[in-house]
Amino acid sequence: MKKAKNFDLIKGLFTPREALEVLTNIYSGKIQFHELKNFSSKIRLGKEDKNSKTRITELKKSLKEIQTLLNDSKVKKSKIRIESVLTVGFSDTHA
Repeated sequence: MKKAKNFDLIKGLFTPREALEVLTNIYSGKIQFHELKNFSSKIRLGKEDKNSKTRITELKKSLKEIQTLLNDSKVKKSKIRIESVLTVGFSDTHA
């Protein structure tokens, strides 16, 4: 088995507006991925993809919390530090 590798996905200081834009784009992409996966499952198999439905709900909830946090008037004059590391590893099991 190969060793996992880390990649810096996001690393820096952002204005609240920039942070909101960056994070909204990432979350929207993931939500869209799971919506398409679920749609494909409905078409091909005639049933919803339960994992994707769960992830959509979780991602939308997280995005709403981020939006609330970054739209808070107390945060408007602050710089936002965001660090996100993407870890890519390999598994012997197939999903």
